[in-house]
Amino acid sequence: QVQLVQSGGGLVQAGGSLRLSCAASGRTFSNYKVGWFRQAPGKERAFVAAVNWNSGYTYYADSVTGRFSISRGVAGNTVYLQMNSLTPDDTAVYVCATGPGSSGPYYTSRMYDYWGQGTQVTISS
Repeated sequence: QVQLVQSGGGLVQAGGSLRLSCAASGRTFSNYKVGWFRQAPGKERAFVAAVNWNSGYTYYADSVTGRFSISRGVAGNTVYLQMNSLTPDDTAVYVCATGPGSSGPYYTSRMYDYWGQGTQVTISS
């Protein structure tokens, strides 16, 4: 069992930045992939970004490429999502998730076994 604890998020103006954290309790992310998804009101959950912990390969949705960056923490049990140049369209509940690194595709939520509690990100215009 892997418990994911999220932190970060909040309310910022358009053009601002936020950083989200996702920490695994009791283990590292070795051999796992970690992804971020978001769900806006009235919309389906959407893939945002993912990282394969062992290889370090990162993957991004087209809508966030060049603005968001996913990275691995030094301790081995934390992943960060740095979000820059935020727009009101980025407003959503952001959730981190983890699953075996060997399973794919990385952008499909069913390939993730454990999920964080979610955190609200609100961008004002």
